[in-house]
Amino acid sequence: MTANSWANSVEVVNVDIQAQGNHQYQFAVTLRHEDGGWDHYANRWEILDTEGNIMATRTLYHPHVNEQPFTRSLTATLPESVKTVIIRAHDSVHQYGDKDMKVSLP
Repeated sequence: MTANSWANSVEVVNVDIQAQGNHQYQFAVTLRHEDGGWDHYANRWEILDTEGNIMATRTLYHPHVNEQPFTRSLTATLPESVKTVIIRAHDSVHQYGDKDMKVSLP
């Protein structure tokens, strides 16, 4: 059995948001995925509004085989009207995971 045949879809397990001022927020997002190498790994996470519009994307450029779960950050400027966001993750085989996280901005 190859590594990419047993790895599950990616899941968002934690989101930490820090307000930076001027509608900027730093997102630290923790993902869990059984990265199997370059053929199957968590390759990005996204910040969406509650309507499903993508507002920012954090691309992950390499597998995290021996680092699970792992956290990566992104600073994003969001419209003042946005009070709640959805964080969703993506992997190179299953595409979007089924464990998104809905969070309120601080």
